[in-house]
Amino acid sequence: MKLARLGAAGHEIPIVDIDGAVFDLRSLTADIDGTFLAEGGVERVRTAIEQGALPEIPAAEASGLRVGSPIARPGAVICIGMNYAAHAAESGSAPPREPIMFLKTPNTVAGPFDPVTLPHRSTKTDWEVELGVVIGRRAYELDSTADSMRHVAGFVAANDLSEREFQLELSGGQWSKGKCVPGFNPTGPWLVTPDEVDHGDLRLRSWVNGEPRQDSSTADLIFGVEHVVWYLSQFLALEPGDLIMTGTPEGVALSGRFPYLRHGDVCEIEIEGLGRQRQEFLQG
Repeated sequence: MKLARLGAAGHEIPIVDIDGAVFDLRSLTADIDGTFLAEGGVERVRTAIEQGALPEIPAAEASGLRVGSPIARPGAVICIGMNYAAHAAESGSAPPREPIMFLKTPNTVAGPFDPVTLPHRSTKTDWEVELGVVIGRRAYELDSTADSMRHVAGFVAANDLSEREFQLELSGGQWSKGKCVPGFNPTGPWLVTPDEVDHGDLRLRSWVNGEPRQDSSTADLIFGVEHVVWYLSQFLALEPGDLIMTGTPEGVALSGRFPYLRHGDVCEIEIEGLGRQRQEFLQG
């Protein structure tokens, strides 16, 4: 099942996409958020689909609407760094022995096609295609990795945009300064339920101005989804609607092989089964 949110920022309509047809979910929920997920919203949507109880939005109307993030503003955006060995190497680091965690602010989450405004001091903004995990059920101190997927509502494509000077040179020893610019986490277009994809082997790709950059698979994750959810739960409570970013593969500008993003550049990312994004970058 593919859930999404369509409409102007702050006024999105929750919908479900069924083979390209768009159905309105407002009879079931005001939004796709933590409350909806925690209260069994996904199963209620399944039931409504089976009963034919959802009104369809005409294709012409739906196609004219902005695509928002498929989840409303999360309580937390929790990120795992250096989670692909080749990316760690291109960054000059050894693969980590334990997951590296950092945070992004919730206002980084934006629609998958929204333009991104670069900070006016930015000279090193980078792209990072990532598999995002959306929590559907509170997870705290899980007993084992076998418990993890019971707490996952679904998966999203996301672009963990990073200002590398802020992140690494002005960091003071932590990374979040370079990760928290508003709009620096385009998400979507869909929230896809776990039964729809093999999250352990999804192809991830990115392009800048039409030129290939990243091309890898989630099979290359050092710490897979189940381990990441279990591990994070040992240190903090994951709440419904929270977004976990699982890390990016090699092929970013930090490697020195490609220029950083500038005014007028277009970045596209795609994850198999989760959809494709496109952002134009504008100088602030």
